[in-house]
Amino acid sequence: MANSTFKLCALSIGGVIAFAHIGALGHLIRSKGPQYPVINFPAGDYSSYKVEAGKDGYTIEYKANDPAILESQRSLSSDKNKKGFFGGGTESRREWRKDQYTMDGTRNLGGATLDGEGKSAKDIECIVADAGARSQGAMAGTSIAAGVGVPAVIGIPYVGWLAAGWVSLLGGRLGSEAGSTVGSVFNDC
Repeated sequence: MANSTFKLCALSIGGVIAFAHIGALGHLIRSKGPQYPVINFPAGDYSSYKVEAGKDGYTIEYKANDPAILESQRSLSSDKNKKGFFGGGTESRREWRKDQYTMDGTRNLGGATLDGEGKSAKDIECIVADAGARSQGAMAGTSIAAGVGVPAVIGIPYVGWLAAGWVSLLGGRLGSEAGSTVGSVFNDC
């Protein structure tokens, strides 16, 4: 009797384990595979995106405002034979024109007013003028500091040479700022 009870318990436990394994295998087979994140891209007339996903990961390429380039191409060729009093000549004329247009339909003039970073010609002129004014102001400030401030602090025991360097640097910095201010006034920037 003990032997049959043992067999019955072992068979029951084995059945439960077998049933659990079959259930786990069924769950794994029915699963949908790896889940990828959901990313909602703002969609517009000129936006585009490309997603490539694989077992090693995924890549996303998104362009927010990516209009197609609008182009127009025209060609003209004309050959004229001129007959005149002193003989004739042949006039040959060939023209080729290729225009690009912006999103709103105006012709692109090749960046006549803006450079690649979006600065106008006046902005670039002001930046160049400011750089020149700063360098001239720094030179003048350093010269004034070397003539007036350095002799006053060079006599300090032990640190006079260090204080003289600090005075020169401070004069250069103050001169640079003053030159920038004066240059922006004179250059109307």
